[in-house]
Amino acid sequence: MTNYREILRLHHLGIPKKSIAESLRCSRTTVINAIRQAEAVHITWEQCEKLSDKQIRGKLFPAAGIGLAYKMPDFDYVHKELSKSGVTLSLLWVEYCESCKDSGEIPYQSTQFYKHYADYASKHRATMHINRKPGDIMEVDWAGQTAKIIDTDTGEDIDAYIFVSALSYSKYAYVEAFLRMNQETWITAHNHAYRFYGGVTKMLVPDNLKTGITKNTKEETVITKAYQEMAEHYDTAILPARIKRPKDKTNVEGEVGVVSTWILAAIRNMEFFSLRELNETIREKLKSYNEKTFQKKEGSRKSLYEEERIFLRPLPEHNFEIATWKTAKVQDNYHISCLGGYYSVPYEYIGKTVDVRITENAIEVLHSGTRICSHPKLKEHQGKYSTVEMHMPKEHQKYGQWNGDRFRNWADKFGANTRAVIDYLLSSVKIEQQAYKTCRALLHLSDKYTAERLESACSKVLSFTPYPSFRSVKAVLISGQDKIKASYEDNEERQYDNEHSFTRGAGYYKDGDE
Repeated sequence: MTNYREILRLHHLGIPKKSIAESLRCSRTTVINAIRQAEAVHITWEQCEKLSDKQIRGKLFPAAGIGLAYKMPDFDYVHKELSKSGVTLSLLWVEYCESCKDSGEIPYQSTQFYKHYADYASKHRATMHINRKPGDIMEVDWAGQTAKIIDTDTGEDIDAYIFVSALSYSKYAYVEAFLRMNQETWITAHNHAYRFYGGVTKMLVPDNLKTGITKNTKEETVITKAYQEMAEHYDTAILPARIKRPKDKTNVEGEVGVVSTWILAAIRNMEFFSLRELNETIREKLKSYNEKTFQKKEGSRKSLYEEERIFLRPLPEHNFEIATWKTAKVQDNYHISCLGGYYSVPYEYIGKTVDVRITENAIEVLHSGTRICSHPKLKEHQGKYSTVEMHMPKEHQKYGQWNGDRFRNWADKFGANTRAVIDYLLSSVKIEQQAYKTCRALLHLSDKYTAERLESACSKVLSFTPYPSFRSVKAVLISGQDKIKASYEDNEERQYDNEHSFTRGAGYYKDGDE
């Protein structure tokens, strides 16, 4: 299914249509039609941010349209003509458009024309000169060679994995060692690289490693959710290198090889006892490497980087914070359970399954790809609640300022037996808020029957059941049984001869909330 949201986001970032099509593994026609249709119906990216994928698709294409037939260029001719002096793809595209106009056929746009030729050249092992623009691309990969750290306890060698990135224009490199090659360190490495460069490129070209790319075929590219979120955070586009196409990331492939000889080989006989010590040495070697004068042209990676730096996009205020995801069902009390705590969502979503994004400091709840609410992460999760009053139905909002301790303190004013009943009601439900309405109703019985009678009724109910309820207390008050003096009243711990009968006083329930 076409990802129209990502097409519009990347177009908003200024990514060429050709690159968008490569990134999303869809046709250039699809990209152009989506952008044109968005302009036709006056939909901007700012509006799309608040819509679900389904809503965006519905607004762009309310009814199925009829596809257009484009004339495919003769790329054998195009490739042959390119070998001639002064002939460019741009010139050949203009000639192609003129021929289509004469024949009454529909030509491809220039970006589509270039992409079709790139596919042709790749398939026929033809080569094209790739123009690198400053600030366009950062290429990233793990080096195949590892460094070593000595375990101070066992004396054994520990592998350290080397992350390498390079700006395509200046070839300015960043290198850092990590103890793992998982998704968390992959994201951390990108955060550090962007801070090192002091900005962000338009595009990011990784290899097809599993921590970033789930699937990369001619038909489809699937990027891991965390990696895609990182790209959106930094306002960049991920264009994975095609499988078995090292020319797609020539700079980083070259830098990996050079780093292996310039840095790793130079430190091969050195001993390191911590990751910090290893990275300090790598930084020293990296500085020399970036400042080293080119052999075949003037300047260095450092001097070219100074030219490229002004073309980089500004960094966001904070580094990207990696998140974990889970699904949850909205309970009847409009809360979801997450990490042992409970977080409210708008009551309209009761019974629905939602996606939960968990970061170090926040909990975000999404439904059908649209964020519906967020909460600061509870410091103590177990049994705690984070409730937003506006998430409640109107009839529940009046209880928003209440909590269990307030009900217990209110019950203490009536007596130990009333407090025992309230303790039981609060502890008998899975989520404490479910008992608030019942507790409030029970304590308000004192308005009609007096505080003394409510305490007496609670005592009466506790004398014949360990499971008191609002109905049982109210039934005692209505029948007047709370006024009857039992002969055993002064001995509330008395046991009956019947082995299934018992009497328990308020003291039994007093600490029920603990």
